[in-house]
Amino acid sequence: MRNTALVIVDLQNDYFPAGKWPLDGIEEAAEKATAVLRWFREQELPIVHVRHEFPSEDAPFFVPGSEGARIRSTVAPQESPNEAVILKNTVNSFHGTNLHDHLKERGIDSLVITGAMSHMCIDAVTRAASDLGYANTVLHDACATHDQEFNGVKVPAAQVHAAFMAGLAFAYAEVTDTATWLKQQ
Repeated sequence: MRNTALVIVDLQNDYFPAGKWPLDGIEEAAEKATAVLRWFREQELPIVHVRHEFPSEDAPFFVPGSEGARIRSTVAPQESPNEAVILKNTVNSFHGTNLHDHLKERGIDSLVITGAMSHMCIDAVTRAASDLGYANTVLHDACATHDQEFNGVKVPAAQVHAAFMAGLAFAYAEVTDTATWLKQQ
């Protein structure tokens, strides 16, 4: 496990009920992510907190410097050499950031991925990580999304989440639940 890092993506205030872009099941997902975060801290393993800010004050959420763009207190980073914060401005946590360099400098080749949104940033970081050679585990119940609409068809959040987890499980990651993953450690 020494070559494994936890990556917590965009668990920020705007995704929670009082925020600008609340997600279905976000509180439950954050609870699961907190349990995994606790385990990584106990093992003194590397943790990366990814935080998204849009580059404009006109953004629909994650406005630079806003309370909504802050990482949720339950998963907030601690002052520790094992924890880093990566600021991103796009969907893909690797694009335009030093995430890949940060992981490689620490000899990381495996990632455990949690966060939001399942159909956007979790999908993007997992696929990019796979393309870069990382072995990925996505903890599906520590991720969340919301309803989507395409071409007049409304897709409930649970179906959006399931479709994206199925795609990731097919070729990009082991996809499992938090309790199963923790039992295997």
